[in-house]
Amino acid sequence: MTVNVAAIQKAICASLCADVRVVQQEGGLLYVGTPFTFGDGDAYAIYLDALPTGGFRITDLGGTLMRLSYDNDLAKLKEGTRGRVFRQIVAEIGLQEEDGEFYLDSPADQLGAGIFRFGQAITRVHDLTFLNQVRVKSAFYEDLKRKLAACVHADSIHEHYLVPDLADAANYPVDFYVAGFSRPLYLFGVATREKAMLTTIILQHLNAAKLDFRSMVVFQNSAEMPARDISRLMNAANDMISSLDADEAFERKLRAFV
Repeated sequence: MTVNVAAIQKAICASLCADVRVVQQEGGLLYVGTPFTFGDGDAYAIYLDALPTGGFRITDLGGTLMRLSYDNDLAKLKEGTRGRVFRQIVAEIGLQEEDGEFYLDSPADQLGAGIFRFGQAITRVHDLTFLNQVRVKSAFYEDLKRKLAACVHADSIHEHYLVPDLADAANYPVDFYVAGFSRPLYLFGVATREKAMLTTIILQHLNAAKLDFRSMVVFQNSAEMPARDISRLMNAANDMISSLDADEAFERKLRAFV
């Protein structure tokens, strides 16, 4: 079968161009309508602003981060795991960010490629809120540690703690041991059903050893956990927090251990 590469290229270019429109806006800006859309069907905010030195600034006028702010804490997008991915996107695409506005300067003869790269950047930034399970889990524990450090002195937090004089301690690690309370506080983060089951086993082992401690479990989202797993944890732990968003409950229950 003979493939007419030139004809295919021409057809693809014609199809792509048919989905692009440019609309004059007030103040000299040009709005660029593209096939790029968010999950709900809304188009990406892409504008062109002519540069005095020639070429164009491709900008979203702050629309991307404003959209993300409706359902996300923007500060967390630039911290921890999410922050590392964010900085990687900026570096790879050559994106600039100022006061919430993303932009990319492009020569006029490379405008098509620049708009494509800009759309790719918006997609990747937006997808930071949908990190894969491994990254979400990592970000959850980073957020939990950050929240804990905001309530107690950082020096009192011991991560991946092995309880002294506990049989097979390496098989029963504690996510966070918090010193400074009247009794040792062992805090566990639970992001998945598997971690809920493991935490139950660890707490049951600690309880069976007759150790003097208090325990707290913080869920990423308890509503997503099977009721039976929550019931088992409830019987093993001293206290539980339904999610990291329960700020007042987290601080209040920590103070109760003093």
